[in-house]
Amino acid sequence: MKMKKLTSTILIAAMALSISACGNSSEKTSAGAAQSSSSKSTGTEESSTSKDSKNFTIGFSNCSQDTPFFANMTPIIEDYAKEKGLEVISLNADNDTSKQNKDIQDLISRGIDVLLINPVNEDGATAGIEACNKKNIPVITVDKNVTKGNTAWVGRDNKVMGKLVGEKLIELLGGEDAAGTILEIQGTAGSTTMMNRRDGFHEALEKAPGLKIVQSSYCDYDRSKAIPATQDMLQANKDVVAIFGHNDDMALGAAQVCQEQKLENVLVCGVDGLMESVLKIQDSKYHCTASNDPVLLGQTAVDAAIKVMAGETLDEFIDAGTVVIDKSNVDEYANKDLDFATMVK
Repeated sequence: MKMKKLTSTILIAAMALSISACGNSSEKTSAGAAQSSSSKSTGTEESSTSKDSKNFTIGFSNCSQDTPFFANMTPIIEDYAKEKGLEVISLNADNDTSKQNKDIQDLISRGIDVLLINPVNEDGATAGIEACNKKNIPVITVDKNVTKGNTAWVGRDNKVMGKLVGEKLIELLGGEDAAGTILEIQGTAGSTTMMNRRDGFHEALEKAPGLKIVQSSYCDYDRSKAIPATQDMLQANKDVVAIFGHNDDMALGAAQVCQEQKLENVLVCGVDGLMESVLKIQDSKYHCTASNDPVLLGQTAVDAAIKVMAGETLDEFIDAGTVVIDKSNVDEYANKDLDFATMVK
C-alpha cells in the first residue's frame, strides 16, 4: 500500500484539537445536528477502564476489504495504534452481517478492551454490539454508523458530501439553467451511506430543474459492476451531460466507458478523494470529488478509543470533515505516493 506516513506529532496535536465525538443513533442525523447535541456518557463502567489506559487492546471489525477505502482502513488503524504502543486485532466481515457478529464474539473472547467497527449496515451488527455492551466494552463506529449500542461514531456527513458534489457539478455545467441527463451510479442497496450521498446529491440538483437524473441498478461501490451499468445507461439515454458515482471507484469505471466511447464532454464526479481520481482531475479526465480521507478517519477513531479508555466522556459525533476537490484546488491534494487525498498537511 502506498500510504505515506504522516508526522505523528502534527497529527496528534491536530486531532487533540479537532475530536468532538459521537455515538449518534444513525447517520441520518446531520453533522451539524450531531455536533450540537448534548454529550453523553460513554456507558462504560469502572471495570472496563480499570486497566492502564495506555496499555489496552483494540478490536477492529471491518465490513470488507473489497474497495480501496475499506482496504486501507485496516492498516491505517493498525499502524497508528502501533505508534501509540497499542495492540489491534483486526477481522474482515466480507460484507456478511452474520460473519461480522461472529467476528465480534471472537474479538471479545480474545480479550479486547474497546471495539472499533465499520459495520456492514446500520442494523446488522446488533447482536455483536449488544454482547460488547454486556461486557462493558466501549463500541466506536467508524465511517458508517449503527442504530444503537455504540459509544461514539467517527465519520463524515455523507449527505453533505453528496450535496457538495451536486452543487459543484451544477457550477461546472454552467449554473442553475443547465439542462440534460445525469447518470447516477448507485452504491449498495439499503446502505445509509448510499442513501445519504444520493439524497444530498438530489437535494443540490433541485436547484437545476433542467437536469434529469437517471439511476443505475445498485453497483455495490464496485468498479467492475459500474462499467456495464454505465454502458447500459449510455445506450438507453440521450443528452447525457454528467455522471455521478456514489464513490470514486465506480465513477472511474464510468469515466473509462466515456473515454472508450469518446464522450469527452461528459463530466464525471464521485466521492472519496481516491488518488486515481484526483490525478485524473489534474489531467482534465475527471471533474470533482469530495474527500473522505481514510487516514484522518482511522487515526481519529484510535484517538477516540484512547480517550474513552482513559475515562473521558465523548460527544455523539466526531466529524472528520470533507472538502470538494476540483481543477481549482487539485494541486494541493495530488500526490501519487498516496492512495487517497489527505486533508492533513
